[in-house]
Amino acid sequence: MTIRVLLADDQALLRATFRILIDSCDDTEVVGEAADGAEAVALTRELRPDIVLIDIRMPGTDGLAATAAVCADPELSGVRVLILTTFEVDEYVAQALRFGAGGFLGKDVTAEALLAGIRTVAAGESLLSPTATRTLITRFLAAPAPAPGARLAAPEQLRVLTARERQVTALAAQGRSNEEIAGKLFVSPLTVRTHIHRAMTKLDVRDRAQLVVMAYQSGLVQPPPAGAAEACSGEPAPQGACDGRARSTSSA
Repeated sequence: MTIRVLLADDQALLRATFRILIDSCDDTEVVGEAADGAEAVALTRELRPDIVLIDIRMPGTDGLAATAAVCADPELSGVRVLILTTFEVDEYVAQALRFGAGGFLGKDVTAEALLAGIRTVAAGESLLSPTATRTLITRFLAAPAPAPGARLAAPEQLRVLTARERQVTALAAQGRSNEEIAGKLFVSPLTVRTHIHRAMTKLDVRDRAQLVVMAYQSGLVQPPPAGAAEACSGEPAPQGACDGRARSTSSA
């Protein structure tokens, strides 16, 4: 099945570069381009892509407002948003995740990582890899002030979860993959996936990214010291940009 991508960036050259890369693979294609957030929302409603690959900083309606509009529209529940950012303004990343973005990538992303990210988010998973985003989780999600109108999680909300669901949610919020959680708890990755999906259903969150946000906001997980967070580093991108079997970053 081909993943249909809508590109939203005010830089025409960057859109052209991404289009060439995405269209070069058998399982991905660009179905539209937008130069600002308002156009991105309009085209998303018209074209119903699987993925909206959107920049945060754009003139007029920015990527954050567009993300909020897309993720809040029940008719677009099947559309996933993947944010492009330079990480220059930290709180923007946290807000994008709160609004419902499925993940984020830096604008200096490699071809392999971009395609793997698109496939990961299109599969209904979240781009929150243990190695690439653990620092972002601890630095950005716990600290920023909530966006206007954002729903915050109170500790009592987590009481609907079983002890095992809370345990799995906490480990996911620490940036651990399903395989790592399974190894720690001596269960199968499928069991971990089931616990995560049950937690998302009970807490009425859109995806793993919002589950992580809720875990930090509720105090279920506390960020480690800054030095420990900064010690985390990324790993090489998977080989084979157009290999649809390239390893995804994390399973929901």
